[in-house]
Amino acid sequence: MTNNTSPQPGRITNSLDDFWMPFTANRQFKARPRLLESAEGMYFTATDGRKVLDGTAGLWCCNAGHGRREITEAVSRQIAKLDFAPTFQMGHPLPFELAERLAEIAPKGLNKVFFTNSGSESADTALKIALAYQRAIGQGTRTRLIGRELGYHGVGFGGISVGGMVNNRKAFSTLLPNVDHLPHTLDIQRNAFSRGLPEFGIEKADELEHLVTLHGAENIAAVIVEPMSGSAGVILPPVGYLKRLREITRKHGILLIFDEVITGFGRIGEAFAAQRWGVTPDIITCAKGLTNGAIPMGAVFVDEQIYQAFMQGPESNIEFFHGYTYSGHPVACAAALATLDIYQNDRLFQQAIELEGYWQEALLSLRDLPNVIDIRAIGLVGGVQLAPSAEGAGKRGFQVFEQCFQDNVMVRVTGDTIAMSPPLIVEKAQIDTLIATLGDAIHKAS
Repeated sequence: MTNNTSPQPGRITNSLDDFWMPFTANRQFKARPRLLESAEGMYFTATDGRKVLDGTAGLWCCNAGHGRREITEAVSRQIAKLDFAPTFQMGHPLPFELAERLAEIAPKGLNKVFFTNSGSESADTALKIALAYQRAIGQGTRTRLIGRELGYHGVGFGGISVGGMVNNRKAFSTLLPNVDHLPHTLDIQRNAFSRGLPEFGIEKADELEHLVTLHGAENIAAVIVEPMSGSAGVILPPVGYLKRLREITRKHGILLIFDEVITGFGRIGEAFAAQRWGVTPDIITCAKGLTNGAIPMGAVFVDEQIYQAFMQGPESNIEFFHGYTYSGHPVACAAALATLDIYQNDRLFQQAIELEGYWQEALLSLRDLPNVIDIRAIGLVGGVQLAPSAEGAGKRGFQVFEQCFQDNVMVRVTGDTIAMSPPLIVEKAQIDTLIATLGDAIHKAS
């Protein structure tokens, strides 16, 4: 048998052609690639040798910074000891240990953890749990799901159905039926340049009462929202908005799901936004910061009462026909346990609170620059929204993003909003560099 591993004739070694990149203008990128080859602490190293300050924690996920030795060693030990073990009708110790550790930092009562491999899987899992729970308690007519405009809940068919970002939805006609959406909470006219949570907009939560009137509470299973919308451009909840949603959902027997894939693990202070803003939902989804981005993993936190509703009938019955081959993967669990140790030992959840004032002042120093129409900041996340250019929406934002990278700073662009979420280990001097570089890029784009 011949094992021919040599390149095919005519192919270029290290070509960029074959990788279909996600959420990327492939032709544009491959004409002017931005390639990273290593990372440590607060910095990436580009393939041309430049040190690039990471203003985005990778993709909202490397909260403890890059190249953490503790995670590397934990993963190395685990993959040598047990590379894989099934969790269908079998088990291994690590997901049980990890679930216990996570329950300790979760909002009170959300002490059952279902493991997934991503935020997308966490969102779809949460929706399935909500629907199955309503049926388990005899509320089988509750099949409608409520999302929100500009919401992002991953790319599974469940997530894009309840999501509200048009480009993620419009090419896919086969979405879930029985889905409706709340209005988004972005209100630049009344809330531009707010410090912390915006003052106006709590009444937008009352739109849920209108949907209850339209569909009937007995037909609605769950409402899913991000406490803070990240992918849509750092859209913050108005003061009192989340508490009002909690009141309405509880009154009508509707489950409330918080998608904390971005806000989880210290991004805005506390382990979760639910704790920072004093609102406990019935279900929380997470991923990203769970393993500091080192190994793909997600999780769904479920209220004890919901879990117990499934634990009925003969003990030999499978209670919930759902799961993934890699649910509770041993190497991912090892990465997550090491990450939780870092968060605790380095007090990183507190960092977002301690630096929040400095971060907000630095960001708001950009408010008078050309074309800046809003700045939003909480914890260690921020968004600078720019007016669209005459060439079309998104052009100016991308120009700023590209200029920042040329100037050795990585930010994230979503439309004409520049989003930033530096690792929680960021220092004030690095914040200064990030903001100064962004300000120069905005000037150049004007």
